Amino acid sequence: MVRMMMFKWSIFGALLLMVGLAPANAQQQAGALLVKGRPGQATVIQVNGRAFVDVEALAQITEGSLSFERDRITLTLPVSDAAGASTDTQPARLGFSQAFMSAAIEAMASMREWGSTLVLAIQNGYPVGNTMTVYRGRAADRVRLASAAVTTDSDRSGLELLTNEFKNVQAWSDKLVQAQKSMSAGNLTMSEDALQNDPMFQGIVRCGQFLGPMLASGTFQDDAACH
Repeated sequence: MVRMMMFKWSIFGALLLMVGLAPANAQQQAGALLVKGRPGQATVIQVNGRAFVDVEALAQITEGSLSFERDRITLTLPVSDAAGASTDTQPARLGFSQAFMSAAIEAMASMREWGSTLVLAIQNGYPVGNTMTVYRGRAADRVRLASAAVTTDSDRSGLELLTNEFKNVQAWSDKLVQAQKSMSAGNLTMSEDALQNDPMFQGIVRCGQFLGPMLASGTFQDDAACH
């Protein structure tokens, strides 16, 4: 950008010099001006040791345009591709977007409610079939809202872990519903250590304990518990 500004000022300086009348008896020597990265050349005349350039040829080389107003000549240069890219390209956003972070935290709260209700039902011998439909549907809706709010790379990575947690809760819920139907879930009501010995449940707990603080921090991190 600095070199472009210097280039523009040097051109404007040359244009102003062209407006003046050179001494008639000054020695003249022909030369050529080349613009790096542009085809063609412009004629240069040296008068009393100072260089003057043909502005029309210079405008053609730089693909610029000339405008004339009384004693002023204006050369307008096209915007370079690099300059256009620097103004059009938005800087990469790091971390979670606010919309995704809020939606993901609400999804985690819905999954915790779903899981804790399921645990209480199993421990107390309550039916866990159709009663879980409302909690499952609420959590699924929150995950969909989080998915719709994704705008950054961190959001996409966070959504992957959030979706994994939802799928794990879903699989665990389906397993318990099936176990209760087959009357094999009775041990969950008799043993206080049953849930602590359930690898699926413990995996869900570990992932949830990681996801909650991670989402609230606004910065993505990964953990094997959520894979």
